[in-house]
Amino acid sequence: MLSLAQRRVVGLGSHLSLARGLAAVAADQGVKDVVIIGGGPGGYVSAIKAAQLGLKVACVEGRGALGGTCLNVGCIPSKALLQSSHMYAEAKHAFKKHGVLVDGLAVDVAAMQQQKAAAVDGLTKGIEGLFKKNKVEYIRGWAKIKSATEVEVSTSSGSTTMVSTKNVIIATGSEVTPLPGVPVDERRIVSSTGALSLEQVPGSMVVIGGGYIGLELGSVWARLGAEVTVVEFLDHIVPTMDGEVRRAFQRSLQKQGLKFKLSTKVASAEADGAGVRLELQPSKGNGDSETMTADVVLVSTGRRPFTKGLNLEGVGVSTDPRGSIVVDEHFQTTTPGIYAIGDVIPGPMLAHKAEEDGVACVELLAGRSGHVNYNTVPSIVYTWPEVASVGKTEEQVKAEGINYKVGKFAFMANSRARSVDDTEGLVKFISDAASDKILGAHIMGPNAGELIAECVLAMEYGASTEDIARTCHGHPTLSEAVKEAAIATAFGKAIHS
Repeated sequence: MLSLAQRRVVGLGSHLSLARGLAAVAADQGVKDVVIIGGGPGGYVSAIKAAQLGLKVACVEGRGALGGTCLNVGCIPSKALLQSSHMYAEAKHAFKKHGVLVDGLAVDVAAMQQQKAAAVDGLTKGIEGLFKKNKVEYIRGWAKIKSATEVEVSTSSGSTTMVSTKNVIIATGSEVTPLPGVPVDERRIVSSTGALSLEQVPGSMVVIGGGYIGLELGSVWARLGAEVTVVEFLDHIVPTMDGEVRRAFQRSLQKQGLKFKLSTKVASAEADGAGVRLELQPSKGNGDSETMTADVVLVSTGRRPFTKGLNLEGVGVSTDPRGSIVVDEHFQTTTPGIYAIGDVIPGPMLAHKAEEDGVACVELLAGRSGHVNYNTVPSIVYTWPEVASVGKTEEQVKAEGINYKVGKFAFMANSRARSVDDTEGLVKFISDAASDKILGAHIMGPNAGELIAECVLAMEYGASTEDIARTCHGHPTLSEAVKEAAIATAFGKAIHS
């Protein structure tokens, strides 16, 4: 039996043990399970998902607003201007046919920009609200990785703080790839950021690059009255697009007034007070140079991973020759405990792909099964008509030696498209000739970006075109064009064509 003195010693020891335990718990509470660098689609979505899975999360963003390039100066503002310009073009060219007469039609660019800004502001604040709701710590500042367990954050005021963590996820996105000889000043020679903030409609615009971003923004200003010329290094636009659809797409854009100079490179561009003078050369090197002038030049020749200031080399994170971070199938970099997702790793630089990366990555960190099927990531061009695709193009299956079938259906034969007088485009399926499994789906037409989701889901489940053909679709809807194209593929002929 212990004496009173002995019990006091034991009691003191217990109190000391408890105090040490509480101190350890308190210290551990200051350590995050994961610090996510970057608040764009990949970063903020993975932060929210990680918190929902019970992890302690901090998200570091230096922009001053969440949402990344996509929400602030990319996907969202461009769609706002695309919608505004589409409404103007419809009022100018289509309303009269529907019996709607408009007098004094004019463009108010300032009002369009205000509507765009309001949409962006509301969404960025919405993400902050989601962070608070899910208890994600939002740290404003620029991150530098000191190790797999320490991230240094520098704020705009010049102060620094160290954040302790068990894991780091890099989700810093991408930036505009510079074009030699064409210095961007965001006034006369602009990137996509500057093209979204023009204060007036330019008389003429040259778009360097015939990819998704250039064609979308070129469409905005062409609809509003600018004379737009697209200069493309290759002999065709949008190289990832199915060839048949691409040719129809280019014809549509040409009917809208866009001009194209293919197999042409821009050697230099020089801005002055009046505009921009460009020197153009044949991309294959044969032929004479020519000069061209424009009020505004948009440089849209692609994007590259943005990893500046992260200290990748210092912590042993490897990159490939294109600057993309090397990761394994679990998104882990060459340094254990440091992960990467979205535009900084190989693959399509798409916001929705980054989101899927982020969700899968944090699921794996939480001990769950995370996976992304990159064969079913859709791509969409938000011009009008829209163009959306998923899976393989006809050129790809042919090159791979696959025995395949093709089925098509034109929107001209779709009752809903005819009733609303929006009939340009088609739906095209490519399936395996033996099994009828869907290998690719390509849609050019009204609301293609929404219609492609059915095809993505079908491919995710390994469906055949017959599966879609035998699925009842509402009438009259644009989605019936998808069903009809599936019928054409599965059975050799559509019902309504």
